[in-house]
Amino acid sequence: MRSINDITDAVIAESLRIHRRIGPGAFEAVYEELLYVQLEKRGLLVQRQVVLPIEYEGTRVELGYRLDLLVDKRVIVEVKSTERPAVVHHRQLLTYLRLSGLQVGLLINFGMDQLRQGISRVVNHYDGDKVTQSPP
Repeated sequence: MRSINDITDAVIAESLRIHRRIGPGAFEAVYEELLYVQLEKRGLLVQRQVVLPIEYEGTRVELGYRLDLLVDKRVIVEVKSTERPAVVHHRQLLTYLRLSGLQVGLLINFGMDQLRQGISRVVNHYDGDKVTQSPP
């Protein structure tokens, strides 16, 4: 079984390769598809547009949330293509982590001129009372 660091290293490496070839101007769906294909070529289990249901007071809602990519059933990858990073994107990923019970996610904003500035590792430290995240 791969470690979470091995998974995130592979996602970041492939993201950098894609960004070098395509640049910052494509739609999110293009980057998502290319990342999906490249990660599968590396032998990783990758799922796209995974529905993340919410259970609230006995009611299950399967409408609101979709994970862009779920890698090896352990790391959520949220793909963006915006000129500026937004705090709401970090919050969105942190919510996905909390609801899924997973610990690590990557927010990758392919819209940045320098992709390294657009990569954030978000960690869910949910203890039942509060949630913290690693700095962007």
